[in-house]
Formats: sequence, C-alpha cells, structure tokens
Amino acid sequence: MLLSISGVRKVFGASVVLEDLDLGVEEHQVVALIGASGSGKSTLLRCVNLLTEVDDGVIRLDGEDITDPRVNADRVRQKIGMVFQSYNLFPHMTVLDNITLAPTRVHRRTSKEAREQAREWLSRVGLSDKTDSYPDGLSGGQQQRVAIVRALVNSPRLLLLDEVTSALDPELVGEVLTMIRDLKTDGMTMVLATHEMGFARQVADKVAFLDGGRVLEEGPPERVLGDPTEARTRQFLARIIEAGRL
Repeated sequence: MLLSISGVRKVFGASVVLEDLDLGVEEHQVVALIGASGSGKSTLLRCVNLLTEVDDGVIRLDGEDITDPRVNADRVRQKIGMVFQSYNLFPHMTVLDNITLAPTRVHRRTSKEAREQAREWLSRVGLSDKTDSYPDGLSGGQQQRVAIVRALVNSPRLLLLDEVTSALDPELVGEVLTMIRDLKTDGMTMVLATHEMGFARQVADKVAFLDGGRVLEEGPPERVLGDPTEARTRQFLARIIEAGRL
C-alpha cells in the first residue's frame, strides 16, 4: 500500500477535526474524499503533506512512518505533490519560472533540465504557448493547470488535490478535470477532495465519505454514490442531488 492512514486524530482548540480516521490508498489508485464542508477533507490532505501535525495516529508513505517527529518533512514532501483551491502562483514570475522554481532551488536540478521537463508537461496539457506568460494573463483554468504541472515536475509518488475546481467558473472546470482524468490514465496515485460528484463517479477507484472527522463509508464509487449503506451518506447525497450536482 502506498499510503496508509491509521487512527489519525487532529484537534484545533475545542474542535475535533479528525477523529480516529483510517484510510488506505494503493499505488496507481485514485481516491476521492467527499463530505460536507468541515468534515475534515482539507485537514486530512494537509496532514498527509505534513503541513499540519497530527495529534495522534500514524501516516505511512511507502511503508515509512512520516508522522514520526524525527522525519525530515522536506524530504517527505519531495515525494508528494499538493495542489490547493487557490493557484498560489507567484504573480511576478512567468509560468516557466513558477514551475521551475522548486526543482532548481529545492531539488538542485539544473536549469536546463528543469525547463525541459516543464516545457514537456506544459505541452502535454495544452499550454506550450504560455511559458512566458504571467499568471494574470491566464484564465483560472489555465492557472490551475499550471499549478498542477508545478506539482508534477518533481515526479511525486502521490498527488493531493484539494478542491482544485472550487474557485473556477463552471465553464473552466472541464479543462482541469480532463487533465486529472489524463493523469489517472498515466497511473498517477491521487487523493482528491472534491464536490464534483459526477467526476468522482467517473475517475475515482474508491470514494471515501467523511463525516465528523471519520471515514464513515468507503468503497467503489458506483456503490457509495449509487447505493450507500449509511443513513448519513444517503442524507448528504440527497442534498447533492437536490442541488443538481450528482
């Protein structure tokens, strides 16, 4: 198993955000995290990427306990790519410079190597003509695709996607979802928090429904989204259907 999450707990003040949460992700698997706002999806992704420290439990990546306080977090993050709701691109830097910053500064790759790889990825996602553009000259969908490429140039073992379409206009969502679908075809292991239930049904190998900081129900998307066993899951999906999002 590539990623194993066991008994993870996270508390902020008096609020328990994650409570004894368990989840496993196999290599090349796509796992979609669904659930209401505040159910713990984003916090879980931040814990996996070691941006938020867990209070209890163990997270293992490739069998290594990455929650061990002795672990070098920067070394672990070299294996993990993370993309947030907001694009977090540096506005004063070109697309190419945004993408090559970490490979050259952190991973010590040569500028030539980093730029060649960046151009290859940009070509694959249909943005080869945007290398010298600045973020404010791109659409939201283009900026998000650049943010995903920035996470991919370091060849991560695991890609975490936190509501990457939530800040986009509806007509721009499709181009980002197409890119994620292509990554699945390439065999990229992904964990994505999403409100796009139709997309989760299409692309995920497993859907995990979070409620109250726990994985209340998980399984193949056709079962969890089509015939859930838990009453709380059924209630959540009924509201999604009422809103026309499933």
